[in-house]
Amino acid sequence: MGEFEVHRVRFFGLVPAGVRCLACQPRGGRLALARTDGAVEIYNFAANYFQEKVIPGHDARSVESLCWAAGERLFGASLGGEVSEYDLARLCVSHSVDGGGGPIWSMAANSAGTQLAIGCEDGSVKLFQVVPGGIQFERNLDRRKGRILCLSWHPSGTHIVAGSIDILRVLDVSSGQTVQRILVNYQVQKVKRECVVWSVAFLSSGTVVAADSFGRVQFWDWERGTLLESHTVSTSAVLSLAVAEKEDSIIVGTSTGATYQFQLLPVKMGSLEKRWVRTKPFQHHTHDVRAVAHSSTALISGGLDAQLVIRPLMEKVQKKGYEAALRKFTFPH
Repeated sequence: MGEFEVHRVRFFGLVPAGVRCLACQPRGGRLALARTDGAVEIYNFAANYFQEKVIPGHDARSVESLCWAAGERLFGASLGGEVSEYDLARLCVSHSVDGGGGPIWSMAANSAGTQLAIGCEDGSVKLFQVVPGGIQFERNLDRRKGRILCLSWHPSGTHIVAGSIDILRVLDVSSGQTVQRILVNYQVQKVKRECVVWSVAFLSSGTVVAADSFGRVQFWDWERGTLLESHTVSTSAVLSLAVAEKEDSIIVGTSTGATYQFQLLPVKMGSLEKRWVRTKPFQHHTHDVRAVAHSSTALISGGLDAQLVIRPLMEKVQKKGYEAALRKFTFPH
C-alpha cells in the first residue's frame, strides 16, 4: 500500500438574498442595490459594472427604499421606520433619523437633491431637508388613510405624486395640500378587488405613470385626472418601473419575472405626435422583479432570484438578443 494524501473539504451552504431595490446615481456612474438581508452594494458602471463596495446588513435592518441625494450621499429607508445615511468610506451606517410615521414604504429625493420625501404606513408624506452631516425634519404634507407605497417628485420639485391602494394623490409641496385624487380601481373583467399601485413616476410633461397589481402600466394627465393610455402587460402584478433621464424610455418589472421596455416613438415618420410603444418581454428572471433602474446605456433589473441583470439598450449593441445581457452573480468573500 502506498501513501495517501487526505484532502478535507467543507461545503458552504450559500443562501443568496434577493434584490429589494435599486437606485442609479443621477448624472453619476454608480448603482446602489439593497438586498432582502439588509446588505447594500455599490456597483460602478465603469469596467463592466464591477462591485465596488459592500455594506453588510443584518436581519433587524430591512432596506425598503434607496436614493441618492446631494451628489454622492446615499440614503436608505426601512420598515423599522428609520431613514439612514450610509458612510461609503467606512462602509457602515453613519446616522439614522426616526421617520415618525411607522414603517417607511417609499422614499424619493427631488431633482436638486436637497429634499427627501418619505411615504409612511400611517398615510403621511413627510419632507426632510438634506443638510451637511445628516437630514432634518421639515414638515408633514396632507395625510390621508392608507399606506404610501410609492412616491415620485415632479422634476421641477413643485409637486409629488403618491401611490396607495386604489388611489393616486398629487400633493403641492409649497402648500402641503392634495391637489388631485385619481381613482385607479375600476372594475376589471367584472371582478372588483383592490388595486395596489406598486410604483409611480412623474414626468416633466405632467404625465403620471403608474404600475399596479392588475398588471397595467397607465399614463395619467394629473391636472385633469384623466387616463391617457393604458397597457396591460401581465396577468399578474407590475411591481416596479423606472424612467430614463431623457424621459423617452421606461422599464417595468413584473411578478412573473419578465421585464418590458416602453419607448416614446412618433406615430408615423416625421410626425410630431408620439405614443408609448411596448417592446417584447425579456424573461431574465425566475421570480418577482422587485427593482428596476434605467441608466443611459442599459436597462437594469433585480429580483427575488438574487440576480442582477444588466441589459444594454438595443441601439447600443451590435448583436441583439439574450446573449447581450450581463448577469451579476455575487458570492461572499
